[in-house]
Amino acid sequence: MKVGVTLPQFEDDADAAIAAAVHAETLGLDGVFCFDHLWPMGQPGRPALSAIPLLGALAAVTSVVHLGTLVARIGLLPDDVLVSSLLSLDGISAGRLVAGLGTGDHLSRAENEAFGIPFEPAGLRRRRLARVAALLTERGIPVWVGGGMPATTAVARTVGCAVNRWDGTPTELGALAAAGLEVTWAGSVPAEPEAAVAHLEAVRRAGATWAVCAWPRSLEAVATARDQLGSAG
Repeated sequence: MKVGVTLPQFEDDADAAIAAAVHAETLGLDGVFCFDHLWPMGQPGRPALSAIPLLGALAAVTSVVHLGTLVARIGLLPDDVLVSSLLSLDGISAGRLVAGLGTGDHLSRAENEAFGIPFEPAGLRRRRLARVAALLTERGIPVWVGGGMPATTAVARTVGCAVNRWDGTPTELGALAAAGLEVTWAGSVPAEPEAAVAHLEAVRRAGATWAVCAWPRSLEAVATARDQLGSAG
C-alpha cells in the first residue's frame, strides 16, 4: 500500500506547501495531495490555495512523488477545462498525477454560491463526474472517485476507476474491495507512532491500495509508520 499526505494549503502563500512536498519526497513518501476548496470547510474567512496551480508548482520542484487532487470538484470549472488542466498536470509531472474527482455535497454548497458558481442537482453532477472520469481514464491517468456512497460507487464501477473513502472504516473499505472495486483511503491518522502503524495496517488489510494521511503533525512520523508497515507486510 502506498502512503501519502495532504498539504498545508489553507495559507496566504504556497511556501509551506511547497516545502512540505519537497520534504515528503525526500522522506520517501509516495504522494502529496491537494484539496479543491475555495476556503477551508466551514471557515470562509480563511484563504485557500487553488489546487491545480499549486500542483503545477509542485511538479517543477519534485521528480518522483505522485501529485494528486483530493478531490477536484465537479462544477468549479467547466468539464473540458478541468480535463485539460489535469492532462496538462500529468504531462508536466511526467505521468505522476493521481486524479481524485468528486461531486461535492451540501457542506461545500456555500462555497459555490459565494462565488456565483451554480450548485447543480446531484444527478447532473454525477453524470458530469462520469464523463470527466472516463475521459481521464481513457488517457491512462489513475482516477479516484471520492465518496464511496452507492451512487458514486456506481460511477466508479461503470468507468472502471478507484473509489476513495475519506475516513472510511476497515469494514467499509473491505466491502468495497470485496465488491471488486479498487479502494483508496484518506483521513486522519493517530499522532502516536504505534497507533498510526496499527491504523494504517488495518486500512491495508481491508484492501486499500493507498492511504492518504490528512496533514499530520510530523511528516517524519508518517514516513516511519510507512516504513514499519512495509516491514510488517
